[in-house]
Amino acid sequence: MRFVWQLLTVAAVSLVGGQAAAALESSPYLQCAVGALAAVLAVLCYGWVVRRTEHRPPTEVSREGAAPALGRGVLIGAAMFAAVVANLWTAGYYDVHGLGSPAGAVGLFGFMAAAAVTEELLYRGVLFRWVEKLTGTWIALTLTSLLFGASHLLNPDATLWGALAIAVEAGGMLTAAYVATRRLWVPIGVHFGWNFAESGVFSTEVSGNDTQQGLLDATVHGPTALTGGAFGPEGSVYSVLFGLMVTAVFLLLARRRGLIVPRRRADRTTGPVNLVR
Repeated sequence: MRFVWQLLTVAAVSLVGGQAAAALESSPYLQCAVGALAAVLAVLCYGWVVRRTEHRPPTEVSREGAAPALGRGVLIGAAMFAAVVANLWTAGYYDVHGLGSPAGAVGLFGFMAAAAVTEELLYRGVLFRWVEKLTGTWIALTLTSLLFGASHLLNPDATLWGALAIAVEAGGMLTAAYVATRRLWVPIGVHFGWNFAESGVFSTEVSGNDTQQGLLDATVHGPTALTGGAFGPEGSVYSVLFGLMVTAVFLLLARRRGLIVPRRRADRTTGPVNLVR
């Protein structure tokens, strides 16, 4: 029941916050405020339900060191997507026509903040932690990454390849970031940095969601394998390659810190693993 209460709590906050932010697309400044508020409330609700159900402090969302960890994550995510765009631009597949919608970028800031926080709390904070208890790190990483990718099949311009790419480059990478730190701030930062750079700065499609225009007036064109087509650059082989590289770094760091949970230890664990180094 502990798992169920946590899942229901985070899912409810995610649904309400996401729908509220999405409904305010025509009012970008209000959308930004509501999205930011939804992100904060989601963290507070997660902390509350973990304390109530597991009778422990929610160290994975503790405030100590949160700002620098979040900042590092944002820089990593933004730099990764900038590298993807740089490759598309040098190949002649990304064109900037001028300034797009600064107000749209403001709205996307709040919307992507809410999306990054709620998705990380749900997929890494709840699902991965509990599956890892039963199966160990490797199986839990694989299963929850595939589920994360499959959830994107519900988007308007979704493709099977796009969902698989998301599972590899995002699901695996973000889970690896959590495993390497045993806190949610770095994966939240990476998730937000990537999504906001993708939409709010470079104005490209995000996961086939018909994303509104951001800061730049830009177009992406060219081979689907490189650009991701209607799904957006997350379906690009560039994104998959960069995601795999960062995933490998996080997993090596996790192994060095002794934070990989083998199956045999998972069998003896009575609750979700939440090691902190």
